[in-house]
Amino acid sequence: MQKYSVNQHLVETILAWVNSGEIAIPEIQRPFVWDSSKVRDLMDSLYQGYPIGYVIAWRNPNVRLKDGSTSEGKKILIDGQQRVTALTAAILGQYVINKTYKRVKIKIAFNPITEKFEVQNPAILKDKTWLHDIAEAINGKTDLFEVADNYFELNPGVDKKHVRNSFSNLINIPKKQIGLIELSHDLDIETVTEIFIRINSKGVVLSQADFVMSKIASNTDYNGNELRKAIDYFCHLAIAPEFYKHIVDNDKEFTKTDFFQKMEWLKTENEDLYDPDYNDLIRVAFTTQFSRGRLSDLVSLLSGRNFETRTFEDTIAEQSFATLKTGVNNVINETNFKRFLMIVKSAGFISPKLIRSQNAINFAYIVYLKLKELGVNSVTIESYVRRWLVYSILTGRYSGSPESVFDFDIKQISQKPFDDYLREKEEGELSDAFWNASLPQSLDTSVASSPYFHVFLASQVKTNDRGFLSKDVLVSDLISLRGDIHHLFPKDYLKKNGLDRSKYNQIANYVYMQSEINIKVGNKPPKDYFELVLKQMLENNKQVSGLTTEQELFDNLKMNCVPIEILQMSIDGYTNFLMLRRKLMAAKIKEYYFSL
Repeated sequence: MQKYSVNQHLVETILAWVNSGEIAIPEIQRPFVWDSSKVRDLMDSLYQGYPIGYVIAWRNPNVRLKDGSTSEGKKILIDGQQRVTALTAAILGQYVINKTYKRVKIKIAFNPITEKFEVQNPAILKDKTWLHDIAEAINGKTDLFEVADNYFELNPGVDKKHVRNSFSNLINIPKKQIGLIELSHDLDIETVTEIFIRINSKGVVLSQADFVMSKIASNTDYNGNELRKAIDYFCHLAIAPEFYKHIVDNDKEFTKTDFFQKMEWLKTENEDLYDPDYNDLIRVAFTTQFSRGRLSDLVSLLSGRNFETRTFEDTIAEQSFATLKTGVNNVINETNFKRFLMIVKSAGFISPKLIRSQNAINFAYIVYLKLKELGVNSVTIESYVRRWLVYSILTGRYSGSPESVFDFDIKQISQKPFDDYLREKEEGELSDAFWNASLPQSLDTSVASSPYFHVFLASQVKTNDRGFLSKDVLVSDLISLRGDIHHLFPKDYLKKNGLDRSKYNQIANYVYMQSEINIKVGNKPPKDYFELVLKQMLENNKQVSGLTTEQELFDNLKMNCVPIEILQMSIDGYTNFLMLRRKLMAAKIKEYYFSL
């Protein structure tokens, strides 16, 4: 089966299709990002007759309307957005939305004597030898003879034949050709993605969320571009609250929408624990509202696909847009968002560096929204969300390709009581064998970003543990204030004894410790620095530690899961120390998990 057609079209034909809506230019999350010099270079290439590559469009399926008639699908531009937008700016003189979301014009000047193009600037505006804006000549609003006569009046001594020839070549730019690769409407996303990657020499990879954004933005019947902006703007505001002013200054129309009112709270929000991008936001909204996990299904639903009859119907597209809009509103709702973050923090995850799995936190938010929709009481929701988040991190549930697992989980949650499903997963994957053997083994690693170590730190935050050898400073303080992780068996000491990085950087050798305490510990073996700590306790000297009694020391060791045997250890006991501490860490994580 032919998956696509390849044809050459006149530039003016492509632009006419854009103006009529035959080709939709979806703003896939990003505005026009080319700088003006690239627009200039594109005009020069067309003028010189050089090829400017292909653009790729994916035709929407034909949709059956309510009155029984059929609406022919538009072409959605999925590659070449920047080039086509550049053409509309330079040739048609249309506005573009730039990187800072300002509505601007890009004016390209042309010198018919040297046949050079340049971005319009103050110096050019003062120079009579330049045509200040090529759009005025090319778009047909001004007669070519009038343009030439005006030019000759300002520049009487020029070679008129040469200038006329230059102007003639200039206005013929729209007659130059550009390649259009049109992908068949019945291709699935995976095939479209594969074709895109193979054709695109830059190796750019479009995510399924990019295709969703394309479908949303290209639908004018159901305010698709407004929904697309809501998703885009929320994600920008979550990272950069100052972006609020850009929206107010540059998108007056959007500021009148309900979406904008619902996200205004972000203008003073500086929390960075969970900053979803458009992929995350779409996934959470879709999975919650549609009880499906595969974004390819959302692309089909937004196109109006009837999965039973395999036809495309306008009523399904309309309902799908309305349902997705509800999902997006639920995700960006201030109460929902802040309540969810409060739950995550209450589990000990107070810093984004403790959560490396974006999919795990995405699905935790899905669980929160779904259980709220099902009417589960708030106290129970809090416990379930905490448990599911930690369970999914410990088991790596959403690592790799998450879509099939998202799909499976949301269907289970929608069909049976959540506590039954959670119990099934715990009995199957968090058995005694996991806590006593698998988890200690997983803690045998030198990767500091290990999810198991992060869960251990969260457990310390949850129980208000103090830093190693600290009397008052909490682990949560050290994490929040960008404190450092230090070695229980000092790194230099282990290196001097011939151990390599994979041995001395074991996470079972890590603790959060105040830097000043770490300096006092130096590169001594544990038995030596503990001897110093105990001696100073007897002398009521707090130079190394703020701890004043042996009991305080033993309590501190216990909360940091440091085996008491370390008091007498040197290099010979290091391997045994690691084994003992991994078991203590695993036991603490288990106790923490079942307390959530």
